[in-house]
Amino acid sequence: MTPISRFPVPDLATLPDDVRGRILAVQEKSGFVPNVFLVLAHRPDEFRAFFAYHDALMEKEGGKDGGLSKAEREMIVVATSGANGCQYCVVAHGAILRIRAKDPRVADQVAINYRKADITPRQMAMLDFALQVALVSHTVGEADFAALRVHGFSDEDAWDIAAIAAFFAMSNRLANTTGMRPNDEFYLLGRLPKGK
Repeated sequence: MTPISRFPVPDLATLPDDVRGRILAVQEKSGFVPNVFLVLAHRPDEFRAFFAYHDALMEKEGGKDGGLSKAEREMIVVATSGANGCQYCVVAHGAILRIRAKDPRVADQVAINYRKADITPRQMAMLDFALQVALVSHTVGEADFAALRVHGFSDEDAWDIAAIAAFFAMSNRLANTTGMRPNDEFYLLGRLPKGK
């Protein structure tokens, strides 16, 4: 069996109560433990900080009346992770994107080339900005914020797009460095209607 990390993966029984509780709650909800939880548990303080910021960015409500929907947040992760060559994040967040968007094709399209994906012009502008932040953030200027405003994004939305792209740029690099392996369960999630 291929290891899920090149670093030691702790036994659940040895973890601090809060870290173990978080992992068990995820397992109960999803039916398996995503490997990112096990890999990052190697360093409990960093685990706590990582998931606190993750949740602050990814669990916000938004959508029709303003802000980013949860599917759009995942779209940012998939597009930027594809550009950063992060297999774990593309596979794991691709599954979440398929589920949140209720679309079995969108994650693959966005990961490979979002400019050819079946997404809205608004989402295209969002991903243009996200990729700029992920790859060449030193080029971000007022014209980029103006381009987002044309599509109804506020400056607060721009902050969210940038923060997600930046956070996952760090996550991508950590996943690649640890050799984090995607769970097999992720590959089929959201591809077929429930019950099939």
